[in-house]
Amino acid sequence: MKQRDIRVIGRCFGTAVLGPRGQLVIPVEARKELGIDTGNKFLVFGHFEGLGLIFIKVEAAEKMLNMVSSQLDEITKLVKESKTSDVGTRR
Repeated sequence: MKQRDIRVIGRCFGTAVLGPRGQLVIPVEARKELGIDTGNKFLVFGHFEGLGLIFIKVEAAEKMLNMVSSQLDEITKLVKESKTSDVGTRR
């Protein structure tokens, strides 16, 4: 799997103009490359101290949360095991 540098903000696809009804048009190249289609839902976050927005596909956020959740389950298990093994070594 290709490793990504998390310090990179990402690719700039161009500009978008906010219409009178509050709608943004995502550049076609971005939609094609990122697999964005009509009806996709996004979580919208403020970023850069209120100077920007970040859009994340809901299904991508769900995948990320599932990965984090499984890691937390593993960590919780290790912490519990550590605590039970510490009981016999205390004086």
